[in-house]
Amino acid sequence: MVHLMTTIADHSSATTARPSSVAGREMDPVARQVLDELSDALAAWRCGGSERLVRAGVSMSHLHVMWILQSHGDLSMTHLADMLDISLSNATGLVDRMEERGVVERIRVPDDRRIVLVSLSDHGRDLLAQVDLVKSDLVAAVLRHLDATQLDGVLHTLADLRLAMQEARAAGELPVFSADEHGHQRYHPHPA
Repeated sequence: MVHLMTTIADHSSATTARPSSVAGREMDPVARQVLDELSDALAAWRCGGSERLVRAGVSMSHLHVMWILQSHGDLSMTHLADMLDISLSNATGLVDRMEERGVVERIRVPDDRRIVLVSLSDHGRDLLAQVDLVKSDLVAAVLRHLDATQLDGVLHTLADLRLAMQEARAAGELPVFSADEHGHQRYHPHPA
């Protein structure tokens, strides 16, 4: 398996292919530049944190599923397929391979044995903890190159982003998750 990584400094080819609008709305040029820089930084950290798993035979698709399960808890196969935007048969094959590697497990719902939930296994949680440690080390290494004023600026910017995210969610501009009749999380990519 080949693993490609773009560095923060080498983003010229990645940014030229990005659209100038998001969700049908034109973006302010500065906001577009912020989005590009943030996307590149997150991609670099994501790659750095996942390389160890890729070497251990856990693919990026598997890692994505693991992050979804970590964030949203146990999910039915149907809901997981919806969140991944893939067919149920593709989700089943993906989960089969992950179960073979011991990173997820299938759990039958006692009240309705027809429902099968996908859950992170202890091994899967351990692998994600390793990724988090590697990412923390990467971020710490980067932050060591900033002075106190720059660190203060990053801190305030992140607080502003968190607030803006809360406002966008309250305004219905972000995808939402809700519980179905069984208490399982359901992803709604386009809020009403």
